[in-house]
Amino acid sequence: MKSLRPLLIATLAAMAFPALAQTAETEARVIVRFKPQADSVRAKAMALRATRGEAREIAQTRATALGMRTGNRLAAGISLDERTHVMVARGMTSAQLAKRLAADGEVELVAVDQRRKIARLPNDPLFGGADVNPETTVGGIQARTIDQWYLKKPSATPGQVVSSINAPAAWDTTTGTSTTIVAVLDTGVRMDHPDLAGQFVAGYDMIGFGSAGTSQQATSIAIANDGGGADSDPSDPGDWVSQADITSGALGSGCDSSDVGNSSWHGTRVSGLIAALSNNGQGMAGVGWGLKIMPVRVLGKCGGYDSDIMAGMKWAAGIAVPGLPANANKAKVINMSLGGSGSCTSLYRDTVTQVNAAGTTIVVAAGNSEGQAVGTPGNCAGVITVAALRHVGTKVGFSSLGPEVTVAAPGGNCINTGVGQACLYPMVSTTNAGTTTPVANDGSFTGSAASVGTSFSAPIVSGIVGLMASVRPNLTAAEATQILKSTARAFPTTGGGSAADGNPPQCKAPSSTAQDECYCTTSTCGAGMVDAAAAIAATVALNGAGVVTISQNPASGLTAGQTLTLTAAAGLPSGRTVASTAWVLVDGGGIVTAFASGASTATATITPTAAGNFTVRADVTDNAGAVYSQSATISVAAAPSSGGSSGGGGGGAASAIWLAGLLLAALALRRSAVDR
Repeated sequence: MKSLRPLLIATLAAMAFPALAQTAETEARVIVRFKPQADSVRAKAMALRATRGEAREIAQTRATALGMRTGNRLAAGISLDERTHVMVARGMTSAQLAKRLAADGEVELVAVDQRRKIARLPNDPLFGGADVNPETTVGGIQARTIDQWYLKKPSATPGQVVSSINAPAAWDTTTGTSTTIVAVLDTGVRMDHPDLAGQFVAGYDMIGFGSAGTSQQATSIAIANDGGGADSDPSDPGDWVSQADITSGALGSGCDSSDVGNSSWHGTRVSGLIAALSNNGQGMAGVGWGLKIMPVRVLGKCGGYDSDIMAGMKWAAGIAVPGLPANANKAKVINMSLGGSGSCTSLYRDTVTQVNAAGTTIVVAAGNSEGQAVGTPGNCAGVITVAALRHVGTKVGFSSLGPEVTVAAPGGNCINTGVGQACLYPMVSTTNAGTTTPVANDGSFTGSAASVGTSFSAPIVSGIVGLMASVRPNLTAAEATQILKSTARAFPTTGGGSAADGNPPQCKAPSSTAQDECYCTTSTCGAGMVDAAAAIAATVALNGAGVVTISQNPASGLTAGQTLTLTAAAGLPSGRTVASTAWVLVDGGGIVTAFASGASTATATITPTAAGNFTVRADVTDNAGAVYSQSATISVAAAPSSGGSSGGGGGGAASAIWLAGLLLAALALRRSAVDR
């Protein structure tokens, strides 16, 4: 009978909420977080390792109760954690539903579940470019005029190629290790591309995991375009949008005629920039061709929902998500070449914090709003946000900007756009020739004006962070950010523009007015132009430069309910001093949820509630901004039994054996009485 409960819940929900079967009404989609002490949460706990059916059943029970209290017919979707769920209603806007549910006493917060969209010395022919025969073509691209200029050693002369990242000098140290994984949260990938062969670890397709209700499931399947919902196949079936899709309304709200177009193969392009094979005599070179890619599909036709994206972020970092299988291949870096308008929500902030605490660095595209403000999630604290540069080091016209930007990297630009002229400075990468559905085993490469965008600046930086993590496996997000900023090269102040366009202005703070090409400043485009070689050298220097030790009191024999005192001490290079110490709960193991005291001091306390294991990390920052980290896993034994002895005078507590004997004797007497 227990196996019928999810079906019964779904049937009752369908009977109670007939409006969910209608597709003509406005659909409202929000993410609801309940308070820890809410009756709905306390009535039945949800385990992080719950199956999809178990998680959906509990979430729907909470949604039904919330709907009855607020007068809404709610259907539940994905559970981002034990008390945070997607909920869908009809007949109102998402903003209206969020306002109504936020007034409920059990609700901690509500956020609209918005859609995010695409933010767009090797012997490989496309790396060599002008050094090969002018008649040579690779994947349909004339190799003489189009090459991977963005990877090469930068020029010191203003007006020439000054924004390239100096990858060959970094490759002298490392080309990346196969144990370092970069997760690409995108449209999925074409794993049959020959220049990406063998570069992948198992990923996941998140599209549709956040769906709720019959109509929303149908919409998510249409968005996914692969005939089903969330599953373990992250391959890209194509994300083209036709006018028929718009007219039918199959893709739901948030999709209109401006989305009509051919398939982008966006995730494949991003993956190639990070880790395309090199020294294989074909195609191109990735920033770190020794790295591995974990494809996590979160975008389909007309983009993807915040809930699916946040679930993908957690899963990629090895964090348990109710209803999703455990991830055996934890990513060290997450690339997110996606975004949308609005400020960073508390749900995104919480997700970023969890991912960073798990030891994973997040790299996000600044966005392509033509010099306006950075959108979400690029404006969230704790991520590395990347703006786009022209080959001469000025901001590309399409790139967003603002104080949230960490660093800038090449994003592609065309200086010769006449008829029949090839774009000289695109971001060359792997793609597929299919305009809608994919061409099987296709080895095409991009080489047109469309191959530009902050979508392609972000993976350049993700590849660099992957190289950094290859030489420093315990690299933290704070360290990666500090190193990229401190090693970035200064922006040029001359050499931009053209005779026809004139000298560009200095970039200004973002506003509602578009800004095209402009000279970057550290308050608009980040700390400078990213430099792969300098970043790797600084990372290598950081290894062994400082050592953090963690002492424990008690040193051993910790039991449940007992308070543990942790002290972090750092041995630093000469002339360095400790500026701050931060304790991070890496994995609570279900027995601790937070530090009791001292989380931002050298000495902290924490009290486990049950037997098991938990892991903490101490991050010590020195006066030069370098971060040194050490982790410790603590074992906790069960608390001693409080039961007393049955012997002796004074009426001590009876032992279990004595009580069992008494029970047996009573049963024997009762049986004897019955026999008589």
